[in-house]
Amino acid sequence: MSSVNVVLRKKANKFGQFPIAVRITRNRRSIYLYTGQYIEKKYWDSKKLNVRSSHPNSARLNHLILTKLTEASEKLLENESAKRKLSVGKLKESIQRQNSCDFKTMADVYLNNIKARKKSNQYITEKNRVDLFLSFAGNGIEFHEIDVPLLKNFAAYIEFKRKRAKRTVVNYMICIRAIYNLALAANKADRNDYPFGKGKYQIKIPDAKKIGLTIEELKKLENAQDLNEANQHVLNVWLLSFYFAGVRITDIIQLKWTDLKDNRLYYRMRKNDKLVSLQIPTKAQKILDLYLPKKSKTSDLVFPELRCTNLDDEIEVRTRVKTITRNFNRQLGRISEKLKIEKKLTMHIARHSFGNISGDKISIQLLQQLYRHSSITTTMMYQSNFINKQTDDALNNVVDF
Repeated sequence: MSSVNVVLRKKANKFGQFPIAVRITRNRRSIYLYTGQYIEKKYWDSKKLNVRSSHPNSARLNHLILTKLTEASEKLLENESAKRKLSVGKLKESIQRQNSCDFKTMADVYLNNIKARKKSNQYITEKNRVDLFLSFAGNGIEFHEIDVPLLKNFAAYIEFKRKRAKRTVVNYMICIRAIYNLALAANKADRNDYPFGKGKYQIKIPDAKKIGLTIEELKKLENAQDLNEANQHVLNVWLLSFYFAGVRITDIIQLKWTDLKDNRLYYRMRKNDKLVSLQIPTKAQKILDLYLPKKSKTSDLVFPELRCTNLDDEIEVRTRVKTITRNFNRQLGRISEKLKIEKKLTMHIARHSFGNISGDKISIQLLQQLYRHSSITTTMMYQSNFINKQTDDALNNVVDF
């Protein structure tokens, strides 16, 4: 005898919600097909076997339940009429294959969502990660095949075969998890197969020490003498980035004269599309004044590197900025060697240097505004690399006897 009905399972998740599942019973053996939806027990009508109308999404959930019941019933009837009947285990696999999609299909949805938001840099980066995973695991891999051993093997492949940093490994895993989560939300994967989380594959972001320049080292840069024209230009760009609280090179190199109004800088960050408004410090204005006589009639850009680039072509801009960054960092290396600064001098260290100098001088709330972080937690984690006074004092109190 066979039957199909819907049940609320007894094991709650960490939020105290219970999973809704379709139960198929055949020859006194039951299997469960999870819908991917969780509700609190008070919203479940155990007599009608559906979600109570008091739940804010009751109509949608009940429609999903009806759809899943229909699919399971049709599959069961098809199996009952077949000459060679499937076991309940094989029947479950057959239904899951029917309703699921492979990783590549959902990855395409994920990438198209990024492209639709016009995040070209993120799209290219994530596509490269997806392509590498598919080349490792196979183009036709399905979600239930992505298990902990596979993820561990892939992580080892990236780190040791491809010789990438641990943080890079984490970025790949975050990408895979995001696509898996998208599949769960679309009911294209079974939550019971989910390989991430406690007791499974846990994504742990490794600690990375950010090192900035000291005030003494910054003064060396400000007072640098006898630099050639190319080196001085790169140093000017670096110092301007620092004076504006560590503006990223992608933004500073696309700085326009029209962004400077009423002694303030107004621009939109390319990384997160946030608007920024900063007062122009006196030191920054002195650098800007050096470039004012060179203002081009055909371009509004402050610096010349992108004047022959189509700024509407995000791919062209991204490629050009990568080349500029590489060239600038090479020049900065020569400057640090000349000035006997032992730390590795790059464009991005301007941001770390601002964090290092600000230290305990600025409240965390103001730093969040300067950095334009969405969460103050992000600012606290970032700034923790540079705030050492309390720990230093504590250490000295113990050993200074």
